[in-house]
Amino acid sequence: MFGCKCFYWKKLSDLFPPEPEPFSLPDPIPQWPPGEGFASGKVSLGEIEVFKINRFEFIWTCSLPEDKKKCVTFYKPAGIPDGFHSIGHYCQSNDKPLHGFVLVVREADMPETADVLERVKSPALSKPLDYTLVWSPDDGNEEIYGACGYFWLPQPPEGYKAMGFLVTNKPDKPGLDEVRCVRADLTDRCETYTLILNAITTSLNLPFQVWTTRPHHRGMMGKGVSVGTFFCSNDLGIVKDLHIRCLKNLNPKLSGMPNLDQIHSLINHYGPTVFFHPEEVYLPSSVSWFFKSGALLYKSGTSVGEAIDGSGSNLPSGGANDGQFWIDLPNDDRREIITHGNLESAKLYVHVKPALGGIFSDIAMWVFCPFNGPATIKVGPLDIPLSKIGQHVGDWEHFTLRICNFSGELWSIYFSQHSGGKWVDAYDLEYIEGNRAIVYSSKSGHASYPHPGTYLQGSDKLGVGIRNDAACSNLSVDSSVHYELVSAEYLGDGVVTEPCWLNFMREWGPTIVYNSRTELDKVISLLPVMFKYSVENIFSKFPVELYGEEGPTGPKEKNNWVGDERS
Repeated sequence: MFGCKCFYWKKLSDLFPPEPEPFSLPDPIPQWPPGEGFASGKVSLGEIEVFKINRFEFIWTCSLPEDKKKCVTFYKPAGIPDGFHSIGHYCQSNDKPLHGFVLVVREADMPETADVLERVKSPALSKPLDYTLVWSPDDGNEEIYGACGYFWLPQPPEGYKAMGFLVTNKPDKPGLDEVRCVRADLTDRCETYTLILNAITTSLNLPFQVWTTRPHHRGMMGKGVSVGTFFCSNDLGIVKDLHIRCLKNLNPKLSGMPNLDQIHSLINHYGPTVFFHPEEVYLPSSVSWFFKSGALLYKSGTSVGEAIDGSGSNLPSGGANDGQFWIDLPNDDRREIITHGNLESAKLYVHVKPALGGIFSDIAMWVFCPFNGPATIKVGPLDIPLSKIGQHVGDWEHFTLRICNFSGELWSIYFSQHSGGKWVDAYDLEYIEGNRAIVYSSKSGHASYPHPGTYLQGSDKLGVGIRNDAACSNLSVDSSVHYELVSAEYLGDGVVTEPCWLNFMREWGPTIVYNSRTELDKVISLLPVMFKYSVENIFSKFPVELYGEEGPTGPKEKNNWVGDERS
């Protein structure tokens, strides 16, 4: 199976492409300022201490008949420190650099202050009782077995949970000492994330799939710790029980997170340069410049706006977006000036928070633009600028750096793109200098992209959608220098002072409703017949915000402020 019926172990080097080379950042990681646990190589989760392994020993490679270049390789962790134990194996495709990890675990020393109840608990770790074979070849030819993979699920003792699967290249069960199970109360629920291998849809038609996993409970308050193992199944139906778990961080100190000096050092070292399109006319500014240039606070039931203090101290604080207050531009000569922003004053507003149970730090960098420009519709070879649709006062966009707390390594960046976005691993980023990546901001709409180009919000297959054009230019902001740390709740009260405007939970622009369908109908009427039906169908699926003007809420009202990024 998986094409193994004609594979021989001694010929694997001829049948498969070479293993991927490990990825490393362009420059070495610096020595970070001193602190308690950040970049120390280990993270305490309470009763368990974890160490990240990114060195691997090859076990088996699977290649699908349709494309021998699309291989998936399974590895076991290598170089495990004394006293630590494996909890599962690692898997990734060969079409990208080797860039992953699995955690290894050991029981933490019991503090002298631990009470009697703590000391009588069952051990945090236990060997499995046995293994269940999840998938194996059914050929029956022992000579060929050596070239095939065998997938084993550890069977934990009562009160314990398995954390990952093991893979062998022979039919013999792994040794019971090769892996540890974890006491159930120290674990959390996990879920499948990215499908790595899908043999069901190939000519082999095998009921077998492999996914990466992630904690089910994520975000700033989530305690689930990503352990780096994979999930596999030969069940064609919906898998309700993964039979494996992730770890749970029960250490209230979050000892792996960076302190204040380390945060600034991380931003100075990794802060991306944001490039705006060379034809961009709606540039960013600082919030203070926006207020001082004439932005007004309006209250429901009144027609006269109130000038906003440069720090935003007279903005209503807290509560919810109840529609009682909003910000607008002045109706005089200053309005046109403000819409174009002020690049010289622009800075990135930084929020730092724990991610994936505190083994990563998310550095969310927010950019503010006083105005979001109208959209441009692309229909095949035609580009049709719209006069109103898509424009609104105030625009908050962001990207997020995910930092590994074991080493301080940049792991990936999340690029926010209107109502969605995507994570991009460090090996697929562009770098401008050292380990500082490039972020491209799209023309008029300010969505973030990792590479220059034209991105369609709609249907790429049909060539119909809203244009998002990203390109390099001399219009840029260096976030490694031009930034302001506005929040890092985990550091405790008083360490980072949040600006007054950050707690303004209402909209940063007025709501203006107009009949945008009229403008869309004009666009449709100009199109060739062959495009009309497709374009009408695409328009019906456009985001609601395109059908009027509605100012966005500030960063704290966004779901990702507390939650994980949408992905």
